[in-house]
Amino acid sequence: MNPKELAQHVITSLRKGMPPRWGYQLFTVGHEKLIKGFKKHHMSQIANQGLILFINGSNGSGKTHLFRLLTEIAMEGNCLVSNVQLHARETPFSKFEKVFSAIVRNIQTPSMYEDVASPEAEPFARVLDEALFLQVTGAKEAVNEITNEQYHTVYQALMEDRRIDFDFRKIVAKYWETYVPNRPISHPTVREEVRGEALQWFSGEGTQQTFRTRFDVNKMITGETARPMLQSLAGFVGLAGYRGLMILFDEAAQAYQFMQPTERVHAYNNLFQLVNEIEKLPGLFLVYAATPDFYTNTKYGIVINSGLATRIGKLRDNKAPRAMDPVWNLDAKTYIGLDDYKQAAANIREVYKQAYEDEEDDLESRLPSQEKIGAYVEDLAKQHGDTAIPRFWRVLMRSLIPYFEDCLEGEIRSAEEVYEDVMDLLSREE
Repeated sequence: MNPKELAQHVITSLRKGMPPRWGYQLFTVGHEKLIKGFKKHHMSQIANQGLILFINGSNGSGKTHLFRLLTEIAMEGNCLVSNVQLHARETPFSKFEKVFSAIVRNIQTPSMYEDVASPEAEPFARVLDEALFLQVTGAKEAVNEITNEQYHTVYQALMEDRRIDFDFRKIVAKYWETYVPNRPISHPTVREEVRGEALQWFSGEGTQQTFRTRFDVNKMITGETARPMLQSLAGFVGLAGYRGLMILFDEAAQAYQFMQPTERVHAYNNLFQLVNEIEKLPGLFLVYAATPDFYTNTKYGIVINSGLATRIGKLRDNKAPRAMDPVWNLDAKTYIGLDDYKQAAANIREVYKQAYEDEEDDLESRLPSQEKIGAYVEDLAKQHGDTAIPRFWRVLMRSLIPYFEDCLEGEIRSAEEVYEDVMDLLSREE
C-alpha cells in the first residue's frame, strides 16, 4: 500500500469498529520506546539466533493490540508470522505435535497478510511454492512448471541443506517435483493428491504407511519429532527468501488450570526445553503471551517447574516493560496514561488528514484542533472511569472517527453523547 491507501485502510477499519490489518505504527502509543528497542535488539538478530520473549497481561490489557503491532513489524522486516491460540484441549503444549500443526496452518507471508480479501485455504503451500520459485527464477512470482534441469538443481541444493531434517526435505522435494511436466506425479489429478498429502504430513495427518510408500519417509510429526521439525521449519523459511519466522503464542486464560497434572508437567517441560534450545535455532522468534496466573499461581503456574520459572524470571510489577526484559508486563501501572491517549487521538487526526486531504476542502481547518482533541479525550475518560469495561483504549478508538466526522459536518456533540452511542454499539457487539 502507498501512504494514502494505508491511511484510508486505517480510518475505514476504525470507522467499522475493526482493528486495521496494517498501520498500527501510525497511531499506537505507549509502546514507542519498547518497539524501538524491539527492532534494535530483537528484529535485527532474528536471522542469526533464536529468540524467545514472554508477555504478561490480564484480559483487556492490550496483548492482542501488541500482537498486531509485532506482526506488522515482523512483516515489514521480511519475516513470516504464525499466530497460535493455545488451548488445554486443541493445542496444549503437552502435545507439541498439535502446536506444530497449528503453527503450519496459521503461517502467513506479508503478501497474504495484506491480501485480507483472499484468504488461502492452505497458507503453507504458498511458502513451499515461493521457496521453489525463488530457487528457480530468483523471484517469488508463480510459474506453472519447471524443467528437469531446474528441478535437479533445486533438489540437490535442498538435499545438501543440513539445517533441515532429511524427511522434511524429502516431503518438500516431492511437492516440488509436481511442477515438472511429463512425469506421472505431474498429472493434474495425481499432482493435487501429492500436494495435499505433503501438506497433511506437515499437519501431522495421514498414516505412516502412506508416507513411507509415496514419499519414502520414516518419520511423522509426533510429540517426539515436533520440536526438531520446528527447527527445520525455521531453516526452511530462509529458502523462501525470508529472514525468519515469528510465532505468536497466545495462551487462553487459565489453559493450564484445566490440564491434568501429568499433562501440565509435560507441557512445562516442553516449554523449558524450547527456552533452553532457542538460541541455537536461528531464524526462529517465539513470543509467548499469558495471563498473570501463568507466572504466579502456585498450583498450576510455572512456579511448579523451578527450572522454567528461573529461566523466565520474575515480573517487574511497577515498571513499564523494556525491550530487553525477559517478560514484558503489560499490567504495570505506569504503562499508559491520559497523555498517551491524547497523543493517540492526535495521531489518528494526522492519519485522517493523510487519507482525505486531497478529497476534502479545507480539511485542516475543519478538523478539531489539538487542544480541542485533548479536551475531548479528557471528557471521554471522565465518562468511562478507570476500571470500566471495556478498556478505555477500545472506547477511544471507536469514538474518534465519529467525533472527527461530526466536526467536519459542523455537528458538535458532547463527549457524553458520543460516549453513550459508542457504549451502545459496543454492548451490541459483545
